[in-house]
Amino acid sequence: MKDKMFQMFWVLLVSAFLVLPGTHVFAAGKVNINTASVEQLEAIPHIGPKTAKRIVEYRRKHGTFKTVDELSAINGIGSKRLKKVRGFVTVGEK
Repeated sequence: MKDKMFQMFWVLLVSAFLVLPGTHVFAAGKVNINTASVEQLEAIPHIGPKTAKRIVEYRRKHGTFKTVDELSAINGIGSKRLKKVRGFVTVGEK
């Protein structure tokens, strides 16, 4: 529980204060799943190291995510987990 709270704090802190010119990892306080590294994805609550690696690997094989709902194609992300992470992620500007 303490680790998850730390991760949530980290995501909020980084997204509020960190600006990464040219990479657009963070948009409106959310992590861009199309540009985030494994480490940045791990900072999202309910996303662990294995799932973060699967997201990056899926992105390499299939290209960018068009919607957040596409995360459900990742092994380990079902409807419940997708619901939990939805507020923390984005696919970027449209």
